[in-house]
Amino acid sequence: MGRIIAVANQKGGVGKTTTAINLAASLAMGDQRVLLVDLDPQANLTSGLGLRDEAGEGRSIYQALTSGAAAAEDLALDTQVTGLRIIPTDHHLTGAEVELVGMPRRESRLRPLLRAAVERYDYIFIDTPPSLGLLTLNALVAAHSVLIPLNCEYFALEGLTELRKTMSRVRAGLNPELELEGVLLTMADSRTRLGQQVSGDVRAHFREKVYRTVIPRNVRLGEAPSHGLPAILYDVRSTGSAAYLALAREMAGARARAAGRAMPAKPEARL
Repeated sequence: MGRIIAVANQKGGVGKTTTAINLAASLAMGDQRVLLVDLDPQANLTSGLGLRDEAGEGRSIYQALTSGAAAAEDLALDTQVTGLRIIPTDHHLTGAEVELVGMPRRESRLRPLLRAAVERYDYIFIDTPPSLGLLTLNALVAAHSVLIPLNCEYFALEGLTELRKTMSRVRAGLNPELELEGVLLTMADSRTRLGQQVSGDVRAHFREKVYRTVIPRNVRLGEAPSHGLPAILYDVRSTGSAAYLALAREMAGARARAAGRAMPAKPEARL
């Protein structure tokens, strides 16, 4: 059974889309089956994989949210990474939050689409907009867990209180299994006192939920989307690529250990 992970933080500019693209690509390069879902009207996830022109009429996440008729496999596009697919978005998603207000089950329009597809993939990542509106709420209702990218800057923890409150409300009424997947420190510069202080504060607050892997500031991570490529294909030797490969190994390892704990011990062989 695959895992649906919403990549969320209501604060913009923290590396949500960069994390979704590069973590998904790194996992796919490790022979995992991965689906990306672009739920941000800015469509940076779609364009960052060079597929903005491929998201045509009837083949985007907008259709799934408003009509509910499509299956994930009918909407998904292949990427340049084997094993990595994406459900793209287009300009229609800009007005989706207004349209969703009057629809039945407006908070859970995404859930049936992804829950029906979860057996086909090892991971499904949802890239969310920098807000706590209906689009992000749909992601939280559909997901098993939430991955929170957090940049190592002064206002790093700003807004997290509201996101945690929203997650609690979703657990209470709409998705009781929702949990925190982990907190990822991004845009880090260990040479600065501020970066060290923010990292220490976040680890003290979230403890074991903070990934050991830290994503550094890296020019290649910023350049890769303009070429429609994840960093691992743009420059595999960059520090950004190395960091996301390490994060993929850490996430896959944690999941394997959790699966091992969930499986009953094998009975001893009878002599």
